[in-house]
Amino acid sequence: MYVLGINGSPRKHGNTATLVEHALKGAESEGAKTELVHLYDLEYTGCTSCFACKTLGGKSYGRCAVKDGLTPLLKKIEQDADAIILGSPIYFGTDTGMMRSFLERLMFPYLTYTLPHGTLFPRKILTGFIYTMNIPENLVKEYGYTLHFATNENVLAGLFGHSEHLCAYDTYQLGTIQRCSARCLTQRKKQSAKKLYSRRTAKRPFLWGYGLRKRIRYNTPVPKGQIHIPSRTHTTVCHLPWSDGNSVSARSPHLTPKT
Repeated sequence: MYVLGINGSPRKHGNTATLVEHALKGAESEGAKTELVHLYDLEYTGCTSCFACKTLGGKSYGRCAVKDGLTPLLKKIEQDADAIILGSPIYFGTDTGMMRSFLERLMFPYLTYTLPHGTLFPRKILTGFIYTMNIPENLVKEYGYTLHFATNENVLAGLFGHSEHLCAYDTYQLGTIQRCSARCLTQRKKQSAKKLYSRRTAKRPFLWGYGLRKRIRYNTPVPKGQIHIPSRTHTTVCHLPWSDGNSVSARSPHLTPKT
């Protein structure tokens, strides 16, 4: 089993990267081969809307035609990965720019412009998203974050077969808050939140990674999708939230924390 971790944070040793590493260690404890990629180390752009991936008979049909630092990673996901673990802090209510650009390039080539929509990804893999954020858990719904999490999860599930997510709330962002203009954050409050975060969240990514092999072994069912493995000339139907009013419900009790 090969599990690929993808860190969408500019920090290599921050909250997001640490939690992704915990998940990879959990997978390693079950014998998986793992790798961690930091997106901010790569030079690439988002989707350029060239539509080469949608051109029937074209050499890039079903694959991103842009050649840059992201190309080897996209190839590795398609050919080798049994599971991918994505991680991103939440900036202004969404993923980081580097993660968003990566997701555009990863997902759009496999999405078919058919009714219903389909996927050209050649097999089923597990996908998961770890989000870290500064706001406390009780504000997540009010700020509209749950809709963003659900959208990512639905599209990933529809294209790749299964998706889950984990959230870390009220994270300790700043090493020394006093040096920054951050009056809404207090050292004492954040230290208290950090202790709670450590108790509630630190083990979850490890346990999630630990359980990946079992979920792959038992072939976790794909909600509302066909079961045959597609080729570049055959697509698997995936019911996405905007296609027919039926969104994929792929959240797993193995990962999603109780609220």
